[in-house]
Amino acid sequence: QVQLVESGGGLVQPGGTLRLSCAASGSILNIYGMGWYRQAPGNERELVASIISSGRTNYADSVKGRFTISRDNAKKTVYLQINNLNTEDTAVYYCYADLTGRVGGSYLRQEYWGQGTQVTVSS
Repeated sequence: QVQLVESGGGLVQPGGTLRLSCAASGSILNIYGMGWYRQAPGNERELVASIISSGRTNYADSVKGRFTISRDNAKKTVYLQINNLNTEDTAVYYCYADLTGRVGGSYLRQEYWGQGTQVTVSS
């Protein structure tokens, strides 16, 4: 069973930093892309950053210059370094992975999601 487990959220003051981690586990053949979405109360879930197997990254305009996504392929882990946090960054952050993993007796390519980690920016 493939799972994504996130960590690193919490309460931080404006201007602070956080590092989110998301580790994929289970029987996985290949990970094509990983990334982070976030959802603030009353808002739709939005893409924050993504990274594909080649290392190419993509960021939402609102986080460019402050967020950095990276991945460790050997550890099947994606990271999100968040600098200079502001109150508008308060949200639940969800990790996702586009991968081929074992489902029952077969291997299927599909998206998996983590359970979400809360990031709260407040003084």
